[in-house]
Amino acid sequence: MKIAIVGAGIAGLAAAWELVQKGHTVTLYEAADYAGGLAAGFRDSHWDWHLERYYHHLFETDTAIKQLVEQIGAGDKLFFTSPTTAHYWNGGLYGIDSPTRILQFPGIPFADRLRFGLAVGYLKYLTNDWPSLERTTAVAWAQRWIGSPAYTTILQPLLEGKFGPYTSEVNMAWLWARFKARSFKLGYFKGGFQAFIDALVQTLQQRGVQLRLSSPVRGIARAVYTDAGNQPTWMIQSASGCDYYDAVIVTSSPHLLAKLVPQLPDAYTARLRQLKSLGAVVLVLALKRRLTNNLYWIQGMRKEEFPFLALVEHTNFMPPEHYGGDHLVYCGDYLPPDHAYFQYSLDQLLDVFLPHLTTFNPDFTPAWVRTAWLNRAPYAQPVVGLNHSQFIPPLATPLPGLFWASMSQVYPWDRGTNFAVELGQKVATEAHRYAPAG
Repeated sequence: MKIAIVGAGIAGLAAAWELVQKGHTVTLYEAADYAGGLAAGFRDSHWDWHLERYYHHLFETDTAIKQLVEQIGAGDKLFFTSPTTAHYWNGGLYGIDSPTRILQFPGIPFADRLRFGLAVGYLKYLTNDWPSLERTTAVAWAQRWIGSPAYTTILQPLLEGKFGPYTSEVNMAWLWARFKARSFKLGYFKGGFQAFIDALVQTLQQRGVQLRLSSPVRGIARAVYTDAGNQPTWMIQSASGCDYYDAVIVTSSPHLLAKLVPQLPDAYTARLRQLKSLGAVVLVLALKRRLTNNLYWIQGMRKEEFPFLALVEHTNFMPPEHYGGDHLVYCGDYLPPDHAYFQYSLDQLLDVFLPHLTTFNPDFTPAWVRTAWLNRAPYAQPVVGLNHSQFIPPLATPLPGLFWASMSQVYPWDRGTNFAVELGQKVATEAHRYAPAG
């Protein structure tokens, strides 16, 4: 078949790889001037490696993306290391990246540390019954089984930072998935995630895949292509004109899908619009000096105290030598798409964020900032409420030959490149099985 994929993020690229191996002809449309979506990187003039616009790493348990890396011959680019993760509590920073450190954490009574460890061990190693967990909220389950001290000190800042006004709605299956799928050892690519994306794009193009960058799709419609003997096909309208395909895969937000395909039934688009999500605002700082003492990831900041969910010092994960000696720090948050930060200028956000960095290093001054970048994505974190699996539309839409794959459908897993690869593989399998009427 001749298949179009709208969106050249990780899911779209992975779907293209699966389909071209099965003998299909694939064209990728991407509105941006680069491939990779939220995993794509950028590079300053004096850097050797790219840096992701939004902080990224892999886990040792991320089998789908590791297999894809091997399949395209890029296995030599992937490696794993053990950076230090810290939890902010009572003005201090405490390592929580191992069971021993969790047991040593003074923020909760020792008995509750044991209780927390036992509950996490149960979730990670002893249960796969996430369907029953989605019937209760993460707040209720954690308070009952992990205990109020551990919930209030460790999990509440995470949930409130991640989901803001939707915290009380998030189901326990989401929290189970975070514990289940994650490892203390983290993975990265030589040259950044962009090196993996470039290798994948090059392999796809060698297999005949067309990649149309800077080509936003304006509309998708079911049509009749008379040159093919009145065989029903799909028409894609973009800046380059109209093209016809046997099937189309859209890897976008649910709201964009509804906008692009007005032929979708009203009941289906109503279901799409019920899916809630948050956007991401991420400030990237190039500092002249190291901010923290070898800490990679700092979490636990509360919304009422800090304007960001997490502080990530990337160059305590990857050496600053790869970035011309710059010390690179992310300040990121998940927010409703109508939040004021989506309208702030870079200078306005610097004024909001920078004063809080003295919490992590009292010597910090704005003079440490060599330069900064601001990245925003209106669709970055799906909100998963009770019994969320019942509300997720299937990959095949009601219109034959049209498929939809988005972060809303990686559930119960959390968003991430590994599960984007899995999603791309699944939707490619669905499209491959589709046989257009002739």
